[in-house]
Amino acid sequence: MLSLLYRVMRDERGGVLVELAMVLPVFLLLLFGLIDFGRMGYEYVMASKATNVAARLAVARPPVCPGVAERNERGSTGALPVPPRFGTACGSAAGVCAAPATVTCLASLDDPTVTEIWGRIEGLMPGYAAPENLRFSYSADQNLGFLGGPYVPVVTVEVVDLDFRFASPLGALSSFAGGDWAGFSPTIPFPAMSSSLPAEDLALGEAG
Repeated sequence: MLSLLYRVMRDERGGVLVELAMVLPVFLLLLFGLIDFGRMGYEYVMASKATNVAARLAVARPPVCPGVAERNERGSTGALPVPPRFGTACGSAAGVCAAPATVTCLASLDDPTVTEIWGRIEGLMPGYAAPENLRFSYSADQNLGFLGGPYVPVVTVEVVDLDFRFASPLGALSSFAGGDWAGFSPTIPFPAMSSSLPAEDLALGEAG
């Protein structure tokens, strides 16, 4: 019995298969991990390009968000000896033009501007992205526009609430390493990105 056990212990036949079974999963994990991170880099670059294109279109189209001011109204001109005339540049003095609050909204295909923008950038965005992953913001810049003329905001397009989807188990392992004991997720938040441009005044404007 002892001699049989001794022969079994010294028999190395099949050892290569055991080693292969131990090494192959690690090798495949590293291989697919490299592929996944390559995908992440590619999708990040393409999505960044998509936000630039979206911002470029948004500044020359009607606002996506409701409630964006249409023209520059008078600001708090109490400190000025003479009320500024219509046509005065907003940046010529403090309070010439009112500064509307920033207006922000998520994209929706119900809006024709969003429909046009999404049609141009859909091929650049990840396949699991949707129009609702774009957020538009319209903020005031007192160096733009003139009193009584069209309101010219700074338009910002952001990618929000988008998760990168791993093909390998790395997503689950990363959530495990981050202390997420409730459950493993095959996704991680997509890197934040945004693009801002001043809107283009395509109207002629009017004197008050």
